[in-house]
Amino acid sequence: MELDHIAVSGETLEEATEAVEAALGVAMGPGGQHDVFNTHNRLLGLEDGLYLEAIAADPARPAPERPRWFDLDNFSGPARLTNWICRCDDLDVLLAALPVDAGAPVSLTRGDLRWRMAVPATGRLPFDNLFPPLIQWQCDVHPASLLPASGCRLHRLVVSHPDASALRDLLALHLADARLAFEPGDPALSAEVDTPHGRRILR
Repeated sequence: MELDHIAVSGETLEEATEAVEAALGVAMGPGGQHDVFNTHNRLLGLEDGLYLEAIAADPARPAPERPRWFDLDNFSGPARLTNWICRCDDLDVLLAALPVDAGAPVSLTRGDLRWRMAVPATGRLPFDNLFPPLIQWQCDVHPASLLPASGCRLHRLVVSHPDASALRDLLALHLADARLAFEPGDPALSAEVDTPHGRRILR
């Protein structure tokens, strides 16, 4: 597993975008629509092969036949950082090795991008949705390489949860990233991001 990208959810895409831009002081770029889950997003390239996604349900499209990913059907309140997504080389092997139900693979496309994402039947992930969604890219080019440089770099990602140590230990066999910190507390994510305006906090 490797950290792939982080996601800010909102009741609307405009709210999610505004939350990112206000926190980091940089403008987000365009994104697109997602079939199956009927969501849409905007993107921001980060250094070190990462990117940031603002995402919300797409009001121009009908409710999907299954719960939306990232538990977006149940999202309410201010836009906030909700998910950290990890990529892997073999999604099926990793899912079989995990002691928790991280979902079943769903095949998706957007333009030239092709990927498989593990999505629970309920849309909600373990550890109060703070277990990382797992993705396996099936295209030659990673989307981060297609995004313009923003001058932003993830310095640290803090995962807070009452069972933070259990989550850390569960992932330790598969993931090693010095930027990740697991701390006891109410379920939440916080990203420290180095920007052209200095270090900013995105929650």
